[in-house]
Formats: sequence, structure tokens, C-alpha cells
Amino acid sequence: MATLYSDNIVRRHIFGEAVSYPIRKISLSDLGEALRLGWEDFKAMPSHAIVVCAIYPVLGLVLFRMVLGHSVLPLLFPLAAGFALIGPFAAIGLYELSRRRERGEEVEAWDAIKVLRAPSLGAMVELGVLLLVLFGAWIGVANAIYVTIFGHAPAASIPDFATRVLTTPEGWSLIVIGCGVGFLFAVVALCVSVVSFPLMLDRHSTAIDAIRTSLRVVAANPVAMAGWGLIVAALLVIGSLPLFVGLAVVLPVLGHATWHLYRRVVEPNPNPPDAPPPPPKGRRYAADFPANLFPWSREGEQ
Repeated sequence: MATLYSDNIVRRHIFGEAVSYPIRKISLSDLGEALRLGWEDFKAMPSHAIVVCAIYPVLGLVLFRMVLGHSVLPLLFPLAAGFALIGPFAAIGLYELSRRRERGEEVEAWDAIKVLRAPSLGAMVELGVLLLVLFGAWIGVANAIYVTIFGHAPAASIPDFATRVLTTPEGWSLIVIGCGVGFLFAVVALCVSVVSFPLMLDRHSTAIDAIRTSLRVVAANPVAMAGWGLIVAALLVIGSLPLFVGLAVVLPVLGHATWHLYRRVVEPNPNPPDAPPPPPKGRRYAADFPANLFPWSREGEQ
């Protein structure tokens, strides 16, 4: 059971001063519960199509490099690992789905785009840009490490690349150095974003306040947060093995689970605003096709 951590006062200052959100200490069992609830959310409202839409542009960049004749083999692992850096931002629509389901609303996958109406969207974009810059820096550093060790000569094939990396001293150096540097990038991303985006969505926090809260969460729960980082890394590796196909399940489950992790580690708002009643769905007619494929286009109609 999560217990209240030492932070007794929630203060909202007017003139741009910091806001302090009470946080809790959690255990490893809370991580398992968050994953279980994330899996339940995914089964109730399959959101893999949304995640695939986020994955395909990245894979498209990889294919673009292949068409231009560049070797992409050295970047495959950094790309897979890099999803841990940008995942918290890419999953903001999933947080919205979990938030709505938590309130007992009827939820469809397309409701994820309603996160674009969030009052804190600007703050989420600010932190998202920071994570994208971090992702770009990681890819650049990973490529520089490979070039420094192996030079610019591309691998002839996947077996040739695997032989270079797994059976040579240079390959072992690449693994050790690459994993060490990647670990540092992952720690930075985890510390600044583990609960930042759900907090901004739920409490309309600023990016700075959300980052501060995430840092406090990590400082208060080092073992649990280290465990969460290992869980995320392991699931991303498993999901990436069959040519990234498994990420269509892993990423949405992790996204939904992150919302429930936030719920367990940050004290709820003692005075939540009243949620507006969901709009009536109404009837749809054949004459509405193809507009009825896009349910948000009918909002506001009576």
C-alpha cells in the first residue's frame, strides 16, 4: 500500500511561483499493479493503431536512409532504446484515454486526440521538445561512438554486423560504451518525465513544476523508480525483437500503466474540478458516410 510521503502542504502561488504536489512512497508491488491496470486499459480500448501511427514515421526515416544507401544497422538498437526517451511524450493520448476510463466515461480510441484541448498542452509540448532533443542527441552520440570504433565502412549484412559486434574486442567496447552512455540518457529522461505528462494533463501543471515533481518522485522512490526503468527497458527490448512489431502492444500498455503509476505516486487533487458530462452520441446514418468515420467531427451537433 502506498503511504503518504513527507510533503504536507500543497501551495499554488499566483505570480509564477512553484506549486508543490504531495507525493507518496510506493513499493515494487505498486509497479505490478500499475502494469496490470495498464493491461486492463489496453484490453478495454485497444490503442495499438495510435501507437503504430507514432512508430511508422520513425521507421520511415530508417527506410529513407536505406534508400539513400546509408547503413542503418548501427542505428537499429539506438532507435529501439530511444523509444524510452520519447515514449512519455508519445503516450499523452493514452493518458487521456486512461483518465477518461477512470472517470467511468465511454471511451473510444479516437478520444485520444482530445488531449489536444488540454489547457496544459503548451507545457506538454515544451517538455516533449526537450525529450525529442534528448532523443536526437542520443542517436547522434550513438552513431559517433560506432564511427569512432568501427569507422565509416558499413556492415555488409546483418550476420556481418552481428559478427563485428559480438565476436570482436571492438564490438565489446561498443556494447559497453554504448550501453553506459545510453543508460545516462535513460536516467535523465526517467527523472524529468516519469510522472510529468500525466501531472500536466491531470492538474494543468507547468512544465517546470511537473519536472520538479518527477525529480522528487525519483528521489523519494529510488528503488521503485529503478525497477520501473528496468521494466520499461526490458519490455522495449522484447517488443523490438520482431522488427518493432511488438511495440504496437508494449508501448500502449506502458503508456496506460504510466498513468496508473502517476495515480499511485502523486496524491490526488483534494478539490478536483467537476468533469463536464459526456456529449450524447446520437444516431448516425448512412448518408453521413464518410464523416461518421471521424466521430470528433460531429461534436457540438445537437
